[in-house]
Amino acid sequence: MNPLRQLAALGQSVYLDEISRTMLKDGDLARLIAQDGLHGVTSNPAIFEKAIAGSDAYDQAIQDLAAEGHDPERIFETLAVEDVQDAADLFADTFRRSDGQHGYVSLEVSPTLAHDTEGTVREARRLWQALDRPNVLIKVPGTSAGLPAIRQLTAEGINLNVTLLFALPRYQAVAEAYVAGLRDRLEAGRPLHAIASVASFFLSRIDVAIDPLLDELTAQGGERGERAAALRGRAAIASAKRAFVIYHDVFGEAFADLASHGARPQWLLWASTGVKDDRYSPTAYVEPLIGPATITTLPRATLDAYRAQGEPQPRLSDALEEAGRTLRALQALGIDLNEVTRTLEAEGVEKFVTPYRSLLAAVADVAREAAPSR
Repeated sequence: MNPLRQLAALGQSVYLDEISRTMLKDGDLARLIAQDGLHGVTSNPAIFEKAIAGSDAYDQAIQDLAAEGHDPERIFETLAVEDVQDAADLFADTFRRSDGQHGYVSLEVSPTLAHDTEGTVREARRLWQALDRPNVLIKVPGTSAGLPAIRQLTAEGINLNVTLLFALPRYQAVAEAYVAGLRDRLEAGRPLHAIASVASFFLSRIDVAIDPLLDELTAQGGERGERAAALRGRAAIASAKRAFVIYHDVFGEAFADLASHGARPQWLLWASTGVKDDRYSPTAYVEPLIGPATITTLPRATLDAYRAQGEPQPRLSDALEEAGRTLRALQALGIDLNEVTRTLEAEGVEKFVTPYRSLLAAVADVAREAAPSR
């Protein structure tokens, strides 16, 4: 049996961390849904930059929109909305069959708004209205400025994918903001049953930040070096498993009253699952985190690797106490997880802002090619 389909049988949804007009038009995404049981798609500015700047599939549409007088930002938004709508339509049957549990496609607010609460709320509302699909998620940043936006938008009934989560305290704050938004909505007498939300916890970037610190300690030798060597490549998975503990704390008994009114927990989504160190297995960020009521979003290379060599078993609940010991051991070696994750959040914002600006520049370049003909 296809290992990707086995993940679904174990209660975990598989999303593809990629979207492009080409894969929508040539049937590639439809095949992944039919053959692999794909449950959704995530996108971000870097993904759209690759799709738009890396092919000519969008050129005519860009030139047509430019001829109508639209600026690069509006052109990109129009293209992205069309792609997400088309992808959402491909997942419509998945969405209906699962009673709204699966079949979502994400579109991100401008990453330049990561520290702007009011701007995030305004843009999320506008994109939600423009997309006009029940099975879409608006991606908003899990920054400190994003927290009140999460509460407000949830209260308004807008489906959210909260992105750029690295730190456990921030993840808990995000989950609590979602719950607070549901309570606000319930108190306003509005229904809860149709609201979907996920929290995207980033994985490989954590190890990319911490492994070099461990390598420095290992090189120093001695007993401390041995302890450091034993922790290499373990920080991300340990953090994810502790996030799973927080999930159960927030969405356990205390959530029962909201659940009785139709509210759904905010599922954890494992993001940044592509391996960035070739010493690790290509499925290193998939296998240990398989469990029900979770989502794993995979870049194409990781999706293909898991289809070929995945060994699905429910492992997410394994070694939860050991995960806590791993994080404490990192702290004991002088690795400040709070400082590391603060840096990762700041870098994560920039890693979306930079391709977003490059994307707009690429759109402008294509638009200018049409200028002489106008």
